[in-house]
Amino acid sequence: MGFIRGFGELGRGDVDVAGGKGANLGELTRAGFPVPPGFVLTTDAYREFVTVNEIPENARDRFAGAAIPAAMEAELLAAHAALGADAVAVRSSATAEDLADASSAGQQDTFLHVVGADAVLVAVRDCWASLWTDRAVAYRARQGIDPASVALAVVVQRMVDADSAGVLFTANPTNGRPDESVVSAAWGLGESVVSGSVTTDDVVVDRAGNVRSRATADKAVMTVTLAAGTEERPVPASRRTAAVLDDAAAVELAALGARIEAHFGAPQDIEWARADGTFWIVQSRPVTALPEPEAEPPTDWTVADPTAMYVRASIVEQLPDPLTPLFADLIDGAVSRSLQKLMSEFISEGAVRPGDVGLPTVNGYAYYRYTRAGLIRISLRSPAALKVLTTSGEHSGLLRWRDRAHPHYAGIVEGWKDRPLDALSDEDLLAGVVDLLDAGAEYYTAVQAIIPLAASSEVAFTQFYERLVRRDGDPPAATFLLGFDSMPILAEKSLYDLATWVRDRPGFDGTIPVGDPEWEQRFRAHLDRFGHTIYNLDFANAVPADDPAPVLDTLRFYLGGGGADPYERQRRSAQRREEETAAVLARLDPLRRNLFNRLLRWAQGVAPVREDALGDIGLAWPQLRRMLRELGSRLVAAGVIEQPDDVFWLRREEILAGKAGDVGQRRMVWRGQRRVTPPQILPDRAAWRLMESFLPATLQDQTGSVLTGTGASAGQVTATARVLTGPEDFGRMQPGDVLVASITTPAWTTLFAMASAVVTDIGGPLSHSSIVAREYGIPAVLGTAVATRRIADGERIHVDGDAGTVTLPESEAVEAEPVAPSQRGRWVAAAAAGLGLAWWVRRRRR
Repeated sequence: MGFIRGFGELGRGDVDVAGGKGANLGELTRAGFPVPPGFVLTTDAYREFVTVNEIPENARDRFAGAAIPAAMEAELLAAHAALGADAVAVRSSATAEDLADASSAGQQDTFLHVVGADAVLVAVRDCWASLWTDRAVAYRARQGIDPASVALAVVVQRMVDADSAGVLFTANPTNGRPDESVVSAAWGLGESVVSGSVTTDDVVVDRAGNVRSRATADKAVMTVTLAAGTEERPVPASRRTAAVLDDAAAVELAALGARIEAHFGAPQDIEWARADGTFWIVQSRPVTALPEPEAEPPTDWTVADPTAMYVRASIVEQLPDPLTPLFADLIDGAVSRSLQKLMSEFISEGAVRPGDVGLPTVNGYAYYRYTRAGLIRISLRSPAALKVLTTSGEHSGLLRWRDRAHPHYAGIVEGWKDRPLDALSDEDLLAGVVDLLDAGAEYYTAVQAIIPLAASSEVAFTQFYERLVRRDGDPPAATFLLGFDSMPILAEKSLYDLATWVRDRPGFDGTIPVGDPEWEQRFRAHLDRFGHTIYNLDFANAVPADDPAPVLDTLRFYLGGGGADPYERQRRSAQRREEETAAVLARLDPLRRNLFNRLLRWAQGVAPVREDALGDIGLAWPQLRRMLRELGSRLVAAGVIEQPDDVFWLRREEILAGKAGDVGQRRMVWRGQRRVTPPQILPDRAAWRLMESFLPATLQDQTGSVLTGTGASAGQVTATARVLTGPEDFGRMQPGDVLVASITTPAWTTLFAMASAVVTDIGGPLSHSSIVAREYGIPAVLGTAVATRRIADGERIHVDGDAGTVTLPESEAVEAEPVAPSQRGRWVAAAAAGLGLAWWVRRRRR
């Protein structure tokens, strides 16, 4: 067989012969799609040409002067004559392009409106040479393609004298939606579209044939044909802002693209041309970089009960993302029952009635919902509850957590661990999940009883110190609270100890000794103790116990010599704390010395407990997830879902019925919801807005170049921002980066060893992020509400923990004024200080 193959002789499996473009055009032709007729000069012709002319690899300049072998030239010119076209398009078709995993689009050359046999011969040689352009060589290097393995075929195709042309994506490349096609169109030939020299009209068409959106551009230039070749010319004024395709034409083209996609079985990137009302397909390649599909972000925040208050606070801070369907189904009742039980125990039976409070979702986001009557009842009883929680009696928050809530929670978890999963029915598994989630919600509610005490102790000490003790040159109040152990610090030490053990092993080669029995035992012990810390309370998110990859990334960081010794850092913090404490006590009068000492010991004793309590919230999560994945595996075996993790996207009743909703659609909606910043309080009523200053993130409309939040740890840093959405991103964190996240839970603590600063959407001066940032001595700006949406990953930002601001790049150097506390904020601080003093007085009288 010779060097020429007609389109009708080729199919998608002929990439080695015809290159990606030629093989796909042959496939389309044989399937009956409208493709201009043509043929392919095969890859064997390229190999023969370079062999006969002894052209070495990458010697692009040798192609133009080399002769095409006589027999090959005769066969090429005969095929060109048989095509019977006045003008042709001559296109490169490499063996490493238009493939499912590497499109290589635009790396080699195309020549349009080539007229005459001599011009075809020149264009063919130029196509061959374009295999070795700098951009083509660099692309193959990035893709790991062996240069010796590539060859180039040449497509010769009848030229379409198009009045319009463009590109069609059969799946939306912007949001990944498979049910939307995007048509880009311009006047003239498609060269100006492919090269990017013209702004195109863009039309989005759904699978039902509806035009969802249209953007008609001002099209300044167009590519037109000459006697031979093409040139770019200005678009006539009358057509610059006119639509290239009307709705009917766009829908027709989208339908053609849908058929092509169905034929290939994957979304396609299609180049098209239109002449005299007829569409022609001149190229089709698989879409290789399609994002996960997402729905349009929600804009309507209407609530089910407009008389109730919906607020994102408390447990919601551990749920920064929209909830997955199964978690949303189960957590609402669990939270309601736990709060009713707590208030009934501390105050009286019926203090919170069924329906008073819930945890519904609005556009996927969890909100505490308080009915008007329930809010009144809770508000009237809150002072009494606070009094109970902050006394040292039998039911105090601290004692209840230590002696009752924690042991009770741990006991329920251990009870379910002892039950073999394969012996449980589907109903029993789901009942167990509900039992464990109820226990977790009850434990979290008990932890919330500690928060007022911890907050009051820290604020009381801070206010007393700042107003009545601190002088110029004295350290900030936080200095006196550093250097103590807590669960996050102990987890960091455990991981550091693991790294030290690995480094000290004989023959250490810089890697983790996976498979070594002692290593496996030590790492399992670490995960048994700390592997239940959560990244996100929604149980669809893995914990370190079942996905230790983020932990191992941090371990590798330590093995590479990164990170400070946590023992030494803690020793220095404790030493400074004790030295500064002694210095202050030595100069105070007896009354202030006594108050300072008692308030300080109170704060030092309570603050670490908060971190310990929060760290164990996820105690049930490894077992919860094992049970749910067991359910998921059973549903996969029954053909209900495709993979075990799809179980998180089902509703409770679907699991019990052994049926599945549209998991893909739910994931798509969830991704769209994740793009928005949910309001802190709903509905938008003046009475509710008065409470916004008490919430962890209120500045949701920040649009300037300086973002404002709460300065939670002092210092200033200019460094690269690393925006992380969850543990799947931990591996991208580099030493010295600014950690930017929606919120950080104790499971994120290991990243602080790498971070130069921390910025969050949610949080405040008493949150986990602020406490750990102060331990590490790095600046922190928390509660910006918009950091993860306004800050681009990889850009350099300036974090000012003193002023509570984050300055974005390419902005004017403006000195940001520190944010003054509101009157309500002063009232809260004063109340907390008063509560602390009252506690001290009560203790003294006993």
